[in-house]
Amino acid sequence: MRWTRTLQTVDVHCAGEIGRVVTGGVLNIPGATMADKLDYLNKTDDSLRRFLCSEPRGNPAGSFCLLLPATTPEADAGFIVLQPDQAHAMSGSNAMCAVTAILETGMKEMAEPETVVVLDTAAGLVRAVAACDGGKVTRVALDMPPSFVAKKSGVIETPEWGAVTYDLCFGGVFYALVDVEQTGLTITPENARDLAVKGVALRNRIAEVEDPAHPTIPALNGLAYVMFRSIDPDGVIRTCTTLRPGRADRSPCGTGSNANMAVQYAEGRVKPGDVLTSRSIIGGEFITEFLGETEVGPYAATQNRVSGQCWIYAISQIGLDPTDPFPQGFTLSDTWGG
Repeated sequence: MRWTRTLQTVDVHCAGEIGRVVTGGVLNIPGATMADKLDYLNKTDDSLRRFLCSEPRGNPAGSFCLLLPATTPEADAGFIVLQPDQAHAMSGSNAMCAVTAILETGMKEMAEPETVVVLDTAAGLVRAVAACDGGKVTRVALDMPPSFVAKKSGVIETPEWGAVTYDLCFGGVFYALVDVEQTGLTITPENARDLAVKGVALRNRIAEVEDPAHPTIPALNGLAYVMFRSIDPDGVIRTCTTLRPGRADRSPCGTGSNANMAVQYAEGRVKPGDVLTSRSIIGGEFITEFLGETEVGPYAATQNRVSGQCWIYAISQIGLDPTDPFPQGFTLSDTWGG
């Protein structure tokens, strides 16, 4: 066996959402800041993402978490999320996966009852406090990037569902938050395929008329996802983030929960100190704490802490044989859609 490229991953899931943490085989990515590195991956050289995320090495479900040298001395590691559509600045579930892998494999020494890990992301520093017990990370709490509402109650006309109202928000990436009843669906496992298809279709249509811009970090510009939301009978927020090419997030979605707190704040429903629970399509839960008010450029913003738990399920080695006919992978419509 001869490989021309070898990468190691610690494979983790966060409430069911897969985050494969790349712990070896990538020395660095060009760029002075994490925003520069994100831009490089998305605009200059996309080969690493395609190599990992496309078949036969990857699949539509889950992400790869790229750990890099931090660009600032305050951080322990740099962090970028690689997904089937592009590289992203931030993901709550994937950041929790990365912190769990860093501590449970000894990349940073674990101290009980808590260990702090600081991630350098394109959206800013993310401070993680990991609750630790018996060598296990039992919970990760992330101090998220400030979240804000860029546009409240936008409307898009659709041939299938008529006028659909959405809130355009930033929670680490940009979201369009949509009340799911507008599509005639509920957020349940049997509706996952329909939700995914409708969510991606809505995202693409909204992106044609909305090009959200972050006021201070241009690398964060652009609409990433549609997140459907509803309220369960017990008052918990039920969420379903839909990701290109067409799947449903298995976790309650950390950046989406962060964004939704900004909507609650804009509507006068929450105040600093309040706590909201988000529940995923398969029943996993994140806790979002409203820590305080802040500003991002012209926007009133919320500073929030999102927490959940992860589990390591495998350690993998991924390689490239020089004769492999698919060094950049491939996608087929039976799995990936059109």
